Amino acid sequence: MDNFTMSGFLLMGFSDKPEQEIFYACLFLVLYVLALAGNMLIITTTSLDDSLQSPMYFFLKHLSLLDLCYISVTVPRFIYNSFMHSGNISLWECIVQCFALISCGTAEVSMLTVMSYDRYVAICLPLHYDVIMNFRTCVQGVAGVWVSGAISGVMHTAATFSIRFCGPRIVHQFFCDIPQLLRLSCSNDYIGEVGVSVFLSSVAFLCSVFIGFSYVHIFSSVLRMPSAEGRAKAFSTCLPHLAVVILFFSTVVFEFFRPHSKSPSSLDILLTMLYTVFPPTFNPVIYSLRNKAIKLALTKIFQRRKESFTSIHSQSGDKFNMYA
Repeated sequence: MDNFTMSGFLLMGFSDKPEQEIFYACLFLVLYVLALAGNMLIITTTSLDDSLQSPMYFFLKHLSLLDLCYISVTVPRFIYNSFMHSGNISLWECIVQCFALISCGTAEVSMLTVMSYDRYVAICLPLHYDVIMNFRTCVQGVAGVWVSGAISGVMHTAATFSIRFCGPRIVHQFFCDIPQLLRLSCSNDYIGEVGVSVFLSSVAFLCSVFIGFSYVHIFSSVLRMPSAEGRAKAFSTCLPHLAVVILFFSTVVFEFFRPHSKSPSSLDILLTMLYTVFPPTFNPVIYSLRNKAIKLALTKIFQRRKESFTSIHSQSGDKFNMYA
């Protein structure tokens, strides 16, 4: 590896103009806060409410945790760089960022696959649901999700940073994007990375096929239900997950298979936001708006907080009156 890589890379961001870069940073900050608030609400609600202790919400809680990690890998660093007017990132920070991004992305694909299996069993095999999706199965599924993400991250990161980099250390992106890093490689050093990418892409394709087949069986079973209320309830639990799957897979596929330009355009900015920011930000919105149980649980939590605050305020007033 050439000596210049030891000093890191220069992330170009979205614009050479400081005022535009600040504008994008503020936009990302708003979306990041929304993502934090939404996902933390999902995690808190599914952890505290006794009615949300089923496997479906157990997986949803871990999906929200993944979303928090996923968006926190890239966005805070970009916001910091924009306000400090510096795009420098050290070699080891870049390595950690690539590892965390690939790990979270792969784990999210695995989690969505596990969640589709959970919905398949719930709709198509309801009598065997409690036996198949027991606590041990759920824990093993989540553990497998995190392990698969870590293994993918190690493979991808090791293959990427085993290449020799030539030329300027400029990365035309607001984070250490692997396709952009490969543009800095010498000759055919990136062949090993391409092999890893093909393998992981194949695994992701198989996951998408599994999800597709699951939903074919799910919709087939739902449409055969005699009760309109039963069909509505089944759709209300499946459609949010399907919407999240479509949002995540479509943005990832479009990002990785489109031609990458050397200097990002306005379209590149939008597409990058679709890939890195929109799924973690809007996943909680999709689940909350379509899920009556989550909305009811949120209402109960806020009602409890309001009653607790009122009680504390009342006790403070009584003590004040006593000593007055």
